[in-house]
Amino acid sequence: MAGKKILMICGDYCEDYETMVPFQALQAVGHTVHAVCPDKKAGDHIKTAIHDFEGAQTYSEKPGHNFTLNASFADIKPEQYDALVIPGGRGPEYLRNYDAVRAAVRHFFDNDKPVAAVCHGAQLLAGAGVLKGRTCSAYPACRAEVELAGGTYADIGVDQAHTEGNLVSAPAWPAHPAWIAQFLTLLGTRISHG
Repeated sequence: MAGKKILMICGDYCEDYETMVPFQALQAVGHTVHAVCPDKKAGDHIKTAIHDFEGAQTYSEKPGHNFTLNASFADIKPEQYDALVIPGGRGPEYLRNYDAVRAAVRHFFDNDKPVAAVCHGAQLLAGAGVLKGRTCSAYPACRAEVELAGGTYADIGVDQAHTEGNLVSAPAWPAHPAWIAQFLTLLGTRISHG
């Protein structure tokens, strides 16, 4: 079976692990992943941030890597993609202000295509108006956005993920094993050991 074509919408200061890990893991199992950012083109980079949990009331933030985009946002057509990935971090707080980004997100929900959102990715989902009547996990500080958007916040462990219909969501990068595994199930990806 040929791999799926997956769109990843990210932006400056998306969380480093939540961008790099799914980008690489999905390619490793045979999917094509196009990482895009509004106002940037293939070959441009975004800055990422490393968020960690070090005992404070919220996460700490350190500079991450420069992540090179491999497609241009202006050239993408959501209907040509099978699935969507939304990394967390601070990127979603400004990505939700772009009409074209919100329209792209709505396309995946309107067409029941798989969507994986982690951490602050729920801010973009809320901004796109796709959470009404849905259950979604996110970083706990985003609970208000989920609920104000008409959704139910899935209060799960930081290393867990939640799937409802076409949406797989998780609180933060410690959930990568569960989040990516549940997303691969939605994609119909089979991995065998033998």
